[in-house]
Amino acid sequence: MAKLHTPRWAWVLTGSGHFFTESFALIHELEHCDVFVSKAAAEVLRMYKLKLDFPDTMRVLHDKTASAVPVGEFYHGVYHTVVVAPASSNTVAKCVLGISDTLATNVFAQAGKCRVPAIVFACDTAPELETMAPHGLVKVYPRRIDLENTERLKAFERTTVVESLAELNAAISARRAELEADE
Repeated sequence: MAKLHTPRWAWVLTGSGHFFTESFALIHELEHCDVFVSKAAAEVLRMYKLKLDFPDTMRVLHDKTASAVPVGEFYHGVYHTVVVAPASSNTVAKCVLGISDTLATNVFAQAGKCRVPAIVFACDTAPELETMAPHGLVKVYPRRIDLENTERLKAFERTTVVESLAELNAAISARRAELEADE
């Protein structure tokens, strides 16, 4: 790969299947993006039969180290924006509690510590949801604690929590516009 273009997008895939294929497709629309694949996301990729085939302007970073070594690049200005989409209830809960023991939660924590804006597409946003599973549409009933954690995350600095694919698209477009205005 040629010299790494920075700053760039950091996209985190977690173990949530909620709008996973749609979120995955959005990554292809970004230029200069690193895709952080958690261990749970690797399992979901297999379930949905998706391949990590991205252009040369993108890197794929897997959850293979105990200390999440790739997150060190946040301290060197490599990223301008983090997108966590879709964000599982487990990832949201850990982020809310400040637990950073996975690649996904480490990326979110380091982004916050380095004042890098984050967009989080939380999967548990309503008492009743329909979501596309690998074998068809299913109903999901998030627990009260899951809904409360999504609300708590909305209060985090430089964190935009979105609740739908349309809101995710709008947040990414808004961030692109901010970045272009800063150039």
